[in-house]
Amino acid sequence: MASLVGTLLIFAIALIISTLIIYVIVKFFGESEGITTALIAALIGTIAYTIIYSWLGQGLLAAFIAGIVWLLALQMLYSIGWIKSLLIAVVIWVVASIVGWILPTLTGPL
Repeated sequence: MASLVGTLLIFAIALIISTLIIYVIVKFFGESEGITTALIAALIGTIAYTIIYSWLGQGLLAAFIAGIVWLLALQMLYSIGWIKSLLIAVVIWVVASIVGWILPTLTGPL
């Protein structure tokens, strides 16, 4: 039971951190959507990576397919094109990697 509570607590903290990273980065790129959209983007990214990694394993193909799914999600959530979604995703990935050395983030693009 303690393990489940710990896992859920880490998931909640990581979700908050990931959401804040996405929110700040998309604001930097001039998007006007709120924090709820960033939360949905964090959840979609995590779900996509978790499902695809469970099907294909931890390989480059799985990362590529999950990344495309997440880019599509960013495009739909923020009404942006491929180039802008790719730029946003790369910046999110870099910032999340730096933050991830110190704090927990979710699996996937973050």
